[in-house]
Amino acid sequence: MKIGAMELIVIFIVALLVIGPDKLPQYAKKFGAALREFRKASSDVTKEIRESVIDPLEDAQKPLREAMEPLEDITKDLKSELSGVEKDLKNIGKSKPQEKKPDEKAEKEPAAPAAEAEKPAAQAETEPAPAPAAEAEPAAQPEEEKGGQSA
Repeated sequence: MKIGAMELIVIFIVALLVIGPDKLPQYAKKFGAALREFRKASSDVTKEIRESVIDPLEDAQKPLREAMEPLEDITKDLKSELSGVEKDLKNIGKSKPQEKKPDEKAEKEPAAPAAEAEKPAAQAETEPAPAPAAEAEPAAQPEEEKGGQSA
């Protein structure tokens, strides 16, 4: 509650009319002394409360705060992990742009061997293919063995 200039003037005029101009300075001195005593008493009470109540409570809270710090760190870590898991759960079934890139590379890589496969086919048309003599011999060997056993 602040007292403005107008309020001070009104209070001064009322005090001047009630007390009179002769006794007003004496009452002002008494009022000033009482105000100083009130401020001193209130600051002493505040200091007493601070020393006897607030400071011991702060001292008692220090170890509790120090003990709570690791728990707060764990809580922050868990919240960040949970938010990551929550995002992953929301994205289940949705395709990721990162997954498309490897698929595109996989599509490009088989195209290159297909082009290489066409080259031997083109070479086969221009060059005569070697006779599959090695393949014919193993097939002929069992027949000879069968024929040698029956004779």
